[in-house]
Amino acid sequence: MHNELIAILGGQKLTPHFQPIVSLAQKKIMGYEALIRGPYDSPLHSPLNLFAAAERFDLSAKLEFICREITIKRYADLNINEKLFINVSPSLLLQPKFKKGETLRFLKEFGVDPRSVVIELTEHQPTDDYGLMREAVSHYRNMGFEIALDDLGAGYSGLRLWSELLPDYVKIDKHFIQKLHKDPVKLNFVKSILSMATALNCQVIAEGIETADEFKAIEKIGIAYAQGYYFGKPMAAPIEKLDSSLFATSHTGHYEPNLFSLRKASYLARYIKAGSSKTAISEA
Repeated sequence: MHNELIAILGGQKLTPHFQPIVSLAQKKIMGYEALIRGPYDSPLHSPLNLFAAAERFDLSAKLEFICREITIKRYADLNINEKLFINVSPSLLLQPKFKKGETLRFLKEFGVDPRSVVIELTEHQPTDDYGLMREAVSHYRNMGFEIALDDLGAGYSGLRLWSELLPDYVKIDKHFIQKLHKDPVKLNFVKSILSMATALNCQVIAEGIETADEFKAIEKIGIAYAQGYYFGKPMAAPIEKLDSSLFATSHTGHYEPNLFSLRKASYLARYIKAGSSKTAISEA
C-alpha cells in the first residue's frame, strides 16, 4: 500500500472531480466542491482509502498539497466562473511543516482569483489549538479567500470551531438532511442551525440532498444553498447548467400575495436611540 501511494503521489495520478453547489433562490450553480479520486484500477481510488493511507504513512500534507495544485490547475483549465470549494484539514494547518502561501502561489501560476476560492475546513480529528486555527484562518482571509466549515454536526467540535472561526459558510452534515421531511428532530436541528447562521451573517449549505422531498424540505425552511446527488454527482467534467425540472416541485412562487408582503421595508423601521458604551449588557 505504501508503494502504491508513493507511485500515485510521484506521478500525480490523481483526478479532481467537481460537485455543484446550488443557489436555491437563483436556481443555478454558485460553486463546485473539488473532490479527489485515485486511479480507477487502484485500491486507493476511493478518497477514504487514499487519505487513510496517507495518514498512516505520514504523507497527508504532501497529498493535500498535490491535490490542491492539480485541482486549481484543472479548475483554471475548465475556465469555471463559479466559486471553487477546496477541502483543507485543520490538522494540516497546525503542522510545523505546513507551507504558508502555497495555495496563493498555485492561484497566481494558473491565473485564478483568490476571491473565487473557498477554503473548506474538513474536521476528521480533534482540534484543540484554537488560537493557531484562528491565526491560520486569518492568514487565508487576508489573501482574499472565504472560509467554509464542513460537516457541521458530524465532527468533534463543530460548534466550537464555528464560534471561534466565524466562517462565511457552514455545511450541514448529510446525516441531518437525509429524510429530513420525516424527522421532526432533524428538522428542528436544521432550523436552529439556520437561526444561528443568520445571527452570525453566515450562509448555510445543506449537504447530501438526494431526493425531491429533501430538496423541498430544506427550501421551505429557508436554506440558501444545497449540494447532493439530486443536483449532480462529482464529475471530472462538471455539469454547467441544472435541469430546470429539478425545481418543478419548488414551493417558491406559489404563495398568494398578501397585504404584509406588499408593504415596504420602511413599514418595519423604527428609530431607536443609541445606547452608551457604559450601558450594562443585561440592560441593553
